Amino acid sequence: MTLAIFGGTFDPVHLGHLSVAWEAAELLDAEVRLMPASVPPHRDAPMASAMQRVAILRAALHGQSRLTLDTRELDRAGPSYTIDTLHELRAEQGERPLVLLVGADAFANLASWHRWRELFAVAHVGVLSRPGVSASLPVELEDEVAGRRVVDAADLRRASAGKVIELAVTPLEISATRIRELLAAGRDPRYLLPAGLFDEPALLAPYRA
Repeated sequence: MTLAIFGGTFDPVHLGHLSVAWEAAELLDAEVRLMPASVPPHRDAPMASAMQRVAILRAALHGQSRLTLDTRELDRAGPSYTIDTLHELRAEQGERPLVLLVGADAFANLASWHRWRELFAVAHVGVLSRPGVSASLPVELEDEVAGRRVVDAADLRRASAGKVIELAVTPLEISATRIRELLAAGRDPRYLLPAGLFDEPALLAPYRA
């Protein structure tokens, strides 16, 4: 089975994250690993600690097996560079197809990533996009991916890396920033977060004022 990687700070993980990850798992017929970043190079440090975010993720993923948790970036010192993680996974997984899942906006900025051209040597890229919406890409990125695009997920299973597929998913307009604001104000962002998190109030304590 294909292995897909879905990274982020998950500060906290919410239903928007889980919804697109689950849809990607179905579209690709893949195991999807949620991989929390330790020190994301392109954004501020998370509010919750690594241990707290892992506890929230474990609770959110409880009771199903298709979405799993991979904490390797939290266990590694220094910035969380995606290319390092993919090389590590490739060494572990052999020729198993790997798919890096990224949002369309992040994909449009891929050329700013550390050693970005190497990504295609170790993984496919699955671009999570809104149905019927395509983002314009910088020329150097478009030139790099022009010959890599496929439309059938079966094409990803025929090679271990190197292809780009667009995955039309149904994004939920949920903001982790807004959730943190609601929690800090003493409000209850129910139906934005997995229900199981409300059964264990201590999980959300890092965001309470």
